[in-house]
Amino acid sequence: MSSILDLAAANLISPIILSFALGLLAAFARSDLTIPEAVAKGMSIYLLFAIGFKGGASVASHGVDATLLLAVGAGVILSFGLPLIAFALLKVMTNLSRTDAAAVAAHYGSISIVTFVAATSVLEGRMIDAEGYMVAVAAAMEAPAILSALWLVARSGTGGKMEEGLMREIMLNGSIVLLVGAFAIGMITGEKGLADIAPFIVSPFKGVLCLFLLDMGLIAGRGLRSAKGIVTLPIVAFGIAMPLIGASFGLAAGLLIGLSTGGILLMMVLAASASYIAVPAAMRVALPQANPAVYLTLSLGITFPFNLTLGIPLYLTVAQMVTGA
Repeated sequence: MSSILDLAAANLISPIILSFALGLLAAFARSDLTIPEAVAKGMSIYLLFAIGFKGGASVASHGVDATLLLAVGAGVILSFGLPLIAFALLKVMTNLSRTDAAAVAAHYGSISIVTFVAATSVLEGRMIDAEGYMVAVAAAMEAPAILSALWLVARSGTGGKMEEGLMREIMLNGSIVLLVGAFAIGMITGEKGLADIAPFIVSPFKGVLCLFLLDMGLIAGRGLRSAKGIVTLPIVAFGIAMPLIGASFGLAAGLLIGLSTGGILLMMVLAASASYIAVPAAMRVALPQANPAVYLTLSLGITFPFNLTLGIPLYLTVAQMVTGA
């Protein structure tokens, strides 16, 4: 327990977490501090490109093998299955409608790429290696959860949209295209390609991440401040319990596949995180009757800060314990 607290304390005083905390405090204090939307969009593009490229370069040096395919397959299964667990938990713990519960559940099968990036930064800071192909697992986990949510709503006959263009829109979501595309470029160009642009995607990475998380703190803080009547005790309890459940499944998958300590952490983080970019955009199209305030407050206002401050240190400690690293 002391090791978890020590790691959490060290994580809490890192520039990345303190930048997020600054955004939260500024939002709660009603400061007019803002990050221009174009700048925030540019930072998200940079982070996605950098993490995808580095992952592809790592795969190029590692090679495609059965473990990679198993990891991607496990990610897809988790993305399909975790929303079903989240939906059942929501029906027991809260009084959300079936539509709102399904919309929330979709977020907990998909992933938060920023939480994933933060976890990779923690690993780099502690000199712990992880499989580069975990970026491919992250990309594979974006869409299946949305299909699970639509199936849950369709069972009740409440009418989620599944028109022909929706799947195309999901699969061509900008974050997925950029992540997969950068991964492919990194895989094609390999270590030489990474060395060529390292001054651009390696050295500035953590600084850009700090500014991006400052913006995330502002968004989360303002969302929490305006979410009157939504942040109930059962909702908060779900927002903390579900990532722990997801991380447990991620741990089991990582151990079965035979991932390294770093790989197990990233699998746990992917299974524990909740989307607040790709899935909300899909839900606006697929389930327009669902309340965005509910699913955004849960994913961005509760689960994201929990994972960032306490979840990642906890998952890393558990991964180190089970692997003996």
